[in-house]
Amino acid sequence: MTAAAEREPLVLLPGMGCSPRLWAGVRAALPTHETLVEEIDDPDLDACVATLLGTLPDRFALAGLSLGGIVAMALVRSAPERVTRLCLMDTNARPPTDAQRTAWDQQIATLSAGGSAAELQSGLLEVLLGPAADEDAATETLLMAEEVGAERYVRQLRLQGTRRDERPGLVEVRVPTLVVAGSDDALCGLDRHQEIHDLVPGSRLEVLPDTGHLSPLERPAQIATILEEWLDS
Repeated sequence: MTAAAEREPLVLLPGMGCSPRLWAGVRAALPTHETLVEEIDDPDLDACVATLLGTLPDRFALAGLSLGGIVAMALVRSAPERVTRLCLMDTNARPPTDAQRTAWDQQIATLSAGGSAAELQSGLLEVLLGPAADEDAATETLLMAEEVGAERYVRQLRLQGTRRDERPGLVEVRVPTLVVAGSDDALCGLDRHQEIHDLVPGSRLEVLPDTGHLSPLERPAQIATILEEWLDS
C-alpha cells in the first residue's frame, strides 16, 4: 500500500436504510487499512456535509453507496481539499424526479404513522438486492433497517428531497475516482454510472456481474479487492 493510503483513513458512507453493517464484510477484508463508517443522520444535504466535515479527519479517502454516494459527491464538491480519492458506488448524480419525491413522501407518511423501518425495507428487497443474492443478504438488509430505525429513516428520506444535480461538480474532481455498479442494480442503473464515469476525468468504472444495489453486502470480498486496488492507485 502507498504511504498516503496508510496515512489517510478510508471513510465509508452507507446508503439509505443501511447501517454500518453494510460495510462489515468489506472492512474485515481490509484489516490493514484504517476504516471509518459514518452514518447519515441529517434531514438536509448541506447540513449532512457540514456535520461530516466537522467530525472527519483533515484528509481522507471517501467511498459512498447510494445515498452515501450522493453525500460523497456533495462533500467533495464542498471541500475538495479534504478528499484524497473518491469511490462512488451504486449511486446517481442526478437531482430527484417528481416520482421519487412522491414515493419518499409516501414512505415518510408510512413511518410517521407508526410503520417500522424493517417493514418498509421488506417491501424494497426486490430492488435493493440482485436476483443472485442469498437469504443471508435479505436478512442483513432487514437487520440494517431495524438498526437505522424509523426516525433516522425519515431524516434520510427528507435528505433525499434536498439533493441537487451533482453532475456539474463531477467534471471538477481531480482525485483518483472509482465508480462501481452492480450489473443488476434496479435502483441506479449502469447508465447512471457510465454517466458519472464519463464526467469525472480519469475515473475507472467497475461493473460487478450478478450483483444488485447493495453490492458491499452481496460481494464484500470482491468490493474489498477493488477498493484495495483503488487505494493503491
